[in-house]
Amino acid sequence: MEFNDLLKFIKNENERLISNYYSDYDEDKLKFSATVKLVEEVGELCSQVLKKCGKQRSEKLKNNKHEEIESEVADVLITTLILSELVGVDPQKALSDKIKKIEGRYDKYGKEIKL
Repeated sequence: MEFNDLLKFIKNENERLISNYYSDYDEDKLKFSATVKLVEEVGELCSQVLKKCGKQRSEKLKNNKHEEIESEVADVLITTLILSELVGVDPQKALSDKIKKIEGRYDKYGKEIKL
């Protein structure tokens, strides 16, 4: 999937979510709800990571499938992109800017530049 296709999906999904569940919410309430949803999804991802590392109660370790952690990673990414749309952040620009900043921390050999 191309990033632009993902962003089109996010825009469409955000519109569906608002139409089906949040039509009576104002902008602030939408942003707050998306933030809370992101925290929920990160928690579910954390639970899957603990499960993958064998650090959950034994009953939670049953049926440990790789697809579960993949699904939770996808949920975090999708929810983050929905939140970015709601708060007016261009994810492509934000990622590009952040990557440049991170790359600027290292020299051409991958060693950290000490300031």
